[in-house]
Amino acid sequence: MQQFIEKYRDQITGVLSGLDRLVFRAAPRRLNFGYFDKNLKAFVARGMEEYCWQNKLLFKDYQKHVKAVSERVKNASLQPFRKRDLPVEYVSSPAVDKDDLARNLAKERNIESGLVCALSALEPSPTFEHRGTRIIRRTRPCHVLYQYQIHPKVGWMYARIQTWFPFNIQIGLNGHEWLARQMDQAGLQYVQAGNCFPWIEDFGKAQQLLEEQLATHWPELLNSFANQLNPVHAEIFTCYPAAYYWSCFQSEWATDIVFRDAEALQRLMSILVPHALSSFSCKDVLRYFNRRINQSGEIPANFNGTVQINLKHYREGQRVKYALEGNSIKNYDKAYTVWGNVLRAAETTINNVKGLQEYRTKEGDPDGPQDWRGLRKGIAGIYRRVEISRQANNRAMDALASIDSSIRVEELTEAIQRRQKWQGGVVRALRPWAEDKELLRAVGRGDFQIQGLRNRDLQALLYHAPALTVIEQRRRSAAVSRKLRMLRAHGIIKKISCTHRYVVTKAGLEIIVAVLTTAGTSVNQLNRLENKAA
Repeated sequence: MQQFIEKYRDQITGVLSGLDRLVFRAAPRRLNFGYFDKNLKAFVARGMEEYCWQNKLLFKDYQKHVKAVSERVKNASLQPFRKRDLPVEYVSSPAVDKDDLARNLAKERNIESGLVCALSALEPSPTFEHRGTRIIRRTRPCHVLYQYQIHPKVGWMYARIQTWFPFNIQIGLNGHEWLARQMDQAGLQYVQAGNCFPWIEDFGKAQQLLEEQLATHWPELLNSFANQLNPVHAEIFTCYPAAYYWSCFQSEWATDIVFRDAEALQRLMSILVPHALSSFSCKDVLRYFNRRINQSGEIPANFNGTVQINLKHYREGQRVKYALEGNSIKNYDKAYTVWGNVLRAAETTINNVKGLQEYRTKEGDPDGPQDWRGLRKGIAGIYRRVEISRQANNRAMDALASIDSSIRVEELTEAIQRRQKWQGGVVRALRPWAEDKELLRAVGRGDFQIQGLRNRDLQALLYHAPALTVIEQRRRSAAVSRKLRMLRAHGIIKKISCTHRYVVTKAGLEIIVAVLTTAGTSVNQLNRLENKAA
C-alpha cells in the first residue's frame, strides 16, 4: 500500500483503512446439536427435544407451544416501536431493499438518533418440526423482524431476529458509520458522502479512531443488541438455558484514498481498469488471499474453487472485482465531490473462511500447543480476518502501484539496453523486446511478487519439458543462474538475504510493465493515441 500512496502523494489529501461492512450471526448452540437419522432421512434436533423434556412439553403439543412463544417474542420486540409510534411495516416482496426503505422512513420523519422502524417479512430459515416420535431440523419460511436504528455508538445499523425457534439473530454494522459517531464525539469535523469521507479535518486522528474499533468487546456489544431484539429470551429458556454463540458471517476491510483533483482520479481509473483486467490472472487472485501456488506457477490440481475477475460500470464510475470462493477484492472510484474524490483502492470481503488459517490452539484446549489451524467463524477470529484482509489490500495496491508513470518508455529502458559492469565482470545488454521478453514476463509474474522466485521456478517457466538427464538439468540451472545474474546487474531483481530467492525491484517492475504493455500494443492503438494527442 505504501508504494501506491508514495507514488501519488502529491495528489492525495488523506487515507483511511479500516472495517467497513460487518455481519454477525448468532444461534443457540444447545438447541441445534443432534444427529442424522437414516430412517427419517433428517437431522434429529436432540437439543430441541431436551428443551421439550425440561419444560414438560409433549412433542404433540410442540406446534401449539411454538406459536404461543413466537407471539410473545413479536410483541416484546415491537413494543419499543409501538410505544414511540414508529413505523412497523410488513415487506411482502424480497425484491424490496429494506435498508433503503428504512433510510427513507428516517428521512421522512427527521430521525437522527435512536430507533427508526421495524420491518417484518417471511424468509427461509432453519427451524424445527415434530415428525413421528422425533423433533427434526428443517428449513421453511419463517417470520423475521428487522429493527433499524441510529445507534449512539455504531451509527446506522440493523438487527434481525427469526421469531420462531431457534430465534436466530443477525446484526449488520458498518465501520464507516461507526467512525462518523466516533468523530462526532471527538469533535472532529468531516464531510460524509454515503459510505465514505471525501474530507476529514484530521485523517490521522480518524485512522486512530478506526483502529480503536478493533479493541471492541464484541460479545458485550452484540449481546446488548440480542437483548433488545428478544427481551423475553431468559424467560423462554428458564428451564433449559441456551446462550447465543456469535459468528462473523461477513466482513469487509476497505482502504479509501482521497484525491484532491477529480480529473487526476478519473485519469488514474482509465489506466487502472484496463491494466487490472488484462494483466492480473486468476493466480494473482489466489496470491492476494495468501493461497498456495505450485512451484511451476500453476494453480494446484486439487483446487476446485471458482476464481473470477470482472468489470462493472455504475453511476459513479467503474469497479474491478476479483472473487475467490465467495471472497473478493474490489477497487473502484467511490465518490466525486467538491470536497474531495474517493478511490476505494482496495476492499477485501471475507464471506468464506475455508482455506484461511490462524495460529492458535485447538478449540477446547486453551493450554495446548499452538499451530496453524483453520480460521474460525466465531468472533474470536475477527482479528485474524482483519490481518488477512489488510495484507490482501496491501498486495492488491502494490500490484497496481507500478502501472502509471509519466516517464517515456525509451528513457525507462535506456540503461538496461547497455552493457553493465557488475562484480568485476561485464554483463551484456538486455534485449527487452526480443529474446529477453519472455524472461521479463516470467520474473514479473504476480506469483513471485510476495514470496520471490528461485532458479527452479524460472526453469519451469522457460523450459516447457522436464530435463531428461542430470547433465541437462545442471546445464539448465547454470543457464538460468546466468540470466539471474544479468537481471541483478541491470537492477531488475535483487536477492533476498540468507535465501536462494529473488524479488523484482520497484524500478524493475516498472520496466517490465512498460515493456510488456508496449509489446502488446497494436499499431492501430498507437495511431489512435497519436491522433488523440494531436
